[in-house]
Amino acid sequence: MHEKVDHDRLDDALKRCGASWDAAQTHGLLTGRLAVAGVCAGPEWLRQVLEGTDESNALRSECQEMLDTLYQSTFWQLSERLSEFAPLLPDDDNDAGERTAAMAHWCEGFLHGLVSAKHGDEVRDRLAAEPLADIIRDMLQITRAEFDATADDETNETAYVELVEYLRVAAQMAYEELSEIRHSADFSPESGRDTMH
Repeated sequence: MHEKVDHDRLDDALKRCGASWDAAQTHGLLTGRLAVAGVCAGPEWLRQVLEGTDESNALRSECQEMLDTLYQSTFWQLSERLSEFAPLLPDDDNDAGERTAAMAHWCEGFLHGLVSAKHGDEVRDRLAAEPLADIIRDMLQITRAEFDATADDETNETAYVELVEYLRVAAQMAYEELSEIRHSADFSPESGRDTMH
């Protein structure tokens, strides 16, 4: 499962099919939902992202194919504990302000995915305890991140790279921290392998 989804292509596809979510938010939402629910997160995530779009629209089908690929690759990276997991963000040659805004949107999606899924007291208690409480606080701050036009390019780039690396590690940590809860709820790869189709 090495196929990758390009941020800009997915972002364009989501816009063209009328979705209200952008690519970064969509991947953040998926990552948060996978941490809480594992493979069972797929159908609800897909429904939420494509809510309000026209099912008969060919552009929606194209978009759904890309979302299927994103779901499969993200689940695979997290469940196999692969170091290649990374937030879906614009390429490094994109405008710095655009990349900063996308990073903030990714955090919004991730936090929404963590707290909005139906879950019991055990998950709520885990989210309120360390280290997840710290991760949630940090990501809330990043949702307000803005490009600093007064700083030099190198300073901005260094800060951006450090934050992206933090998000990459924090998302994997959240997935690990909630693994017992996912397993106790009997989420198995076999039960969800075909949930997106």
